[in-house]
Amino acid sequence: MLRVGRSAHAAHGLWALFPWKSLDIQFHLRLFPSSPSALSPPPPPRLRPLPSPVLQNDIDLLNPPAELEKLKHKKKRLVQSPNSFFMDVKCQGCFSITTVFSHSQTVVVCPGCQTVLCQPTGGKARLTEGYKGD
Repeated sequence: MLRVGRSAHAAHGLWALFPWKSLDIQFHLRLFPSSPSALSPPPPPRLRPLPSPVLQNDIDLLNPPAELEKLKHKKKRLVQSPNSFFMDVKCQGCFSITTVFSHSQTVVVCPGCQTVLCQPTGGKARLTEGYKGD
């Protein structure tokens, strides 16, 4: 039988009776070292250069340039506006003017001479060569 007296602690150490405690103590000593030399002073703060007063990307957020607004998504513009529009296409054969939607999903035919004015693509409709859209 194991004696838990003063001599048992002295002979085998406290860690012989509670081996899991040695791991706890070692972990604690790693986190909180007892010697002050083991503690290193904190690193000096990094000095960052001050930002210049005028940045290259400075733009007027209330009045952004039109070319920057056109590049943005239609819902992320300052004022939401669609990418689509209506245009008047002039037929080269009969000189009649037909209004065509820019993102048309059907083939648009001239009502006078039955020539194809534009063909659909995945996005904007493609005008047939030689036809003008205003």
